[in-house]
Amino acid sequence: MTGRVFTKLFFSFVLVLFLGMAVLDFSLRQIMEQSLRQQAEESLEGKARLLAVHLGGADPASLARIARLDAAAAGAEVAIFDAQGQLIAASQDHPGFQAATPAPEVAAVLDQHQPLGRAQRGATLYVAVPAGSLVVRLAYPLTAIRAPVHMLRRGIVLASMLSLVLAILLAALLAHRVAARLARIVVFANRIAAGDLSARVEEGNLDEISAVAHALDVTAGRLEQSFHALESNRSELTALLDSMQEAVIAINPQGQVSWCNAVMQRIALSPVQEGRALVHSIRDPEVLSSVAAALSQRKASRRRAISVAPGKVFEVNAAPMPGGGAVAVLHDVSEIERSETTRRDFVANVSHELRTPLTCITGYVETLLDDHGLSDQTREFLLIILKNASRMNRLTEDLLALASVESGDYKLNLQKIQASALVEEAVQSLDGLVLDSELALEVGETTDEPVMADLDALSQVFGNLVENAVKYGRAGGRVRLGARRQGALVEFYVQDFGPGIAYEHLPRIFERFYRVDKARSRESGGTGLGLAIAKHIVHAHGGDIRCESELGLGATFLFLLPCVAVTSAPAVSNAVANPTPNPRVAVQTIEK
Repeated sequence: MTGRVFTKLFFSFVLVLFLGMAVLDFSLRQIMEQSLRQQAEESLEGKARLLAVHLGGADPASLARIARLDAAAAGAEVAIFDAQGQLIAASQDHPGFQAATPAPEVAAVLDQHQPLGRAQRGATLYVAVPAGSLVVRLAYPLTAIRAPVHMLRRGIVLASMLSLVLAILLAALLAHRVAARLARIVVFANRIAAGDLSARVEEGNLDEISAVAHALDVTAGRLEQSFHALESNRSELTALLDSMQEAVIAINPQGQVSWCNAVMQRIALSPVQEGRALVHSIRDPEVLSSVAAALSQRKASRRRAISVAPGKVFEVNAAPMPGGGAVAVLHDVSEIERSETTRRDFVANVSHELRTPLTCITGYVETLLDDHGLSDQTREFLLIILKNASRMNRLTEDLLALASVESGDYKLNLQKIQASALVEEAVQSLDGLVLDSELALEVGETTDEPVMADLDALSQVFGNLVENAVKYGRAGGRVRLGARRQGALVEFYVQDFGPGIAYEHLPRIFERFYRVDKARSRESGGTGLGLAIAKHIVHAHGGDIRCESELGLGATFLFLLPCVAVTSAPAVSNAVANPTPNPRVAVQTIEK
């Protein structure tokens, strides 16, 4: 590259110098010729006028002699013409010369009455002036001025050649210096490209190249600082991610692993290598489907993976990255799952074991109450025992139901049912419960959109929600059930017109044993598990449940279920795999 730059600069300098010399030679030759010609014209004009004065009053017989004498003195050919433009005397003999018409310079004096006639024919310059009734013309050959022009041109060429040699040496020196400076910049750029950010050009303040070199040095310095800061941040981020308990893995838009932390390397069954497809290292379908959703649909997803590592359960959170690709975080929830399983098993076992003694207590108390010879105090005590035994029995039943819906073995018998039919079924089955409470159960807005639902499970959901509305919305005098279309979902609602629920209680009312008014809940005989059971059943259907309420305006419990729709399975890239179906749900389609 340096050689090419030197060659270009050198030949550019030589070409410019050569063109300059050629232009100078041509210009000086033209100027010299024009100057000598102008001088010759002025000299001829002066000599012609002197000769015209000399001819004044001369004898016509002596005109030829005067012409020869003056021609020798003037160094030019002399010719004398009469008033008709005919040649009457000349310094040189012209045998038989008689022109039909006067020459242009002579005609200009005779016909146009000009004081001077000038013309050039061939290599001869003609000047004519009036001399009384005669016209004197001098002719001067222009070849006489070529000799000084040739001498001047030869001197210019010699001087130019000497100057060209010196200029070529100077051009070579300057071109070599510029090429060397550019070579230093090229070496600097190559070192920067190779990762050596400490490289500098270090040019002085000479010209524009120095300014460019200085700007490159400043840029390299800032780049070095930014790179060191980036490396420091990256090291801190790597240390932070490696110190996390969660496994983190980043995937590029092509589905290949771009980075992972030490926890991911430790829990993966196969080594996680950068540049390989994710499916070659992690074969869990939930992880792969979460990453596929983040890559193709550009949305975050959350799933539960059980086959990433033996005996481990992970909560997978995958989200798209702004620049493309996705990141997945795997949180080990094995201990939490184990604790939840132990708790559910304990609750289920204890509830199951309590059912037999509670049934015995209830039976014996009811038997004792059949004795009409009991005193009032004894009967009161027995009624208290029966009331609390019944309450404990309901509590055990709710605990068993909650443990059932929270367990991994809970299955739904899904059927294709119209939303309006679900509402009507709930109203018919719960009419007696509402009638005993002196409340009116009414049907609001409904829709015939079909949903996939377990009829018995949703009847329990409606029962728990209506029972809750009966207990806490009695002051409203009525309870309303309905369903309406919300995009691709159907929204079911149970609305009461009682005192409502304060805003601070709304986020927690679906928790186990949470009570808005604890004293009132005990008086009504509630267990505090009905809403929690309803939440788990709705989630098992793939829906969601919430509560909307304002104090004094009643409360509305709403849950969403997806509409029945035929959708094609999305295409999955070779980097991920399709998830397996949920084994907890057994689907049976029945037209109703």
